[in-house]
Amino acid sequence: MAVTKSEELLPYLEQLGVVPLVTLHSLDEAVPLAQALEEGGVPVAEVTFRSPYCIEGMKKIAAEVPGVTLVAGTVHTLDQAKASIDAGAKGLVTPAFTEEIVDWALENNVPILPGTAVPSDVDKAYQRGMRYVKFFPAEAYGGVKTLKALNGPFAEMKFLPTGGVSLKNAADYISLKNVFAIGGSFPVPSAAQKVGDWAAVAQACKDSRAIVEPIIASKKA
Repeated sequence: MAVTKSEELLPYLEQLGVVPLVTLHSLDEAVPLAQALEEGGVPVAEVTFRSPYCIEGMKKIAAEVPGVTLVAGTVHTLDQAKASIDAGAKGLVTPAFTEEIVDWALENNVPILPGTAVPSDVDKAYQRGMRYVKFFPAEAYGGVKTLKALNGPFAEMKFLPTGGVSLKNAADYISLKNVFAIGGSFPVPSAAQKVGDWAAVAQACKDSRAIVEPIIASKKA
C-alpha cells in the first residue's frame, strides 16, 4: 500500500530497503515502469529531475498506479521541490545539502533526504534534528568504509547510499547498521528500460528484494 501520510515515508523506505532511481525517457513509459516496480515488490520510485518528464510522469503514476509511492529525486531548486509535492511526491531527495530546500521541507512537514558526502554535511542535518540522510556519491566517497567511519561520531544517523550501489555490493551496504535502505538504478536496468522490457525490470526488483529482505529481518532480530 502506498504511503499516504508524510510521517510514514521514511519507515516505509526502511521496511522496503530498496529505493529505485527512475529517470524517464518518455512520458509513455511512466505507467508501465511503475507497474513493473509494483509487480517486482518494490512499489516506490524516486523519479528524478534528470529528465524533462519528471513532473508529468509523477502525475501519471499518481493517477494510474496509486500503489507506487513517489519520491522526487535530483531536486536542485525550491520550485522543483514544490512542484514535486503538487505532482504527488511524498518526499524529496537532493544530491547535495541545499539549505533552502531542506529548511522549507522541514517547515512544511515534507520528508527529505538531503545529499551528504562529508561530516560537515551530515552535521548540518544532525543540527536540524534530522536522522535520515542520503549518502552520495557513495562509492566515490569511500563507500562501506566511509559509512563505517561515520557511525562513530554520528551513531544516531541513518543513511541511504546511492551512486555506485549495485546488486553486487548491495549486501555489503544494507548490512551496515547505519544504512536504512540502498538506492540506485539497479532495480531498473537501463538496457531493459530502453526496450520496454518491463518483465526484466520486475525481475530486477525481485532480485533486489531477495538480497535485502533477509538482511533487514536479521538486523531487526
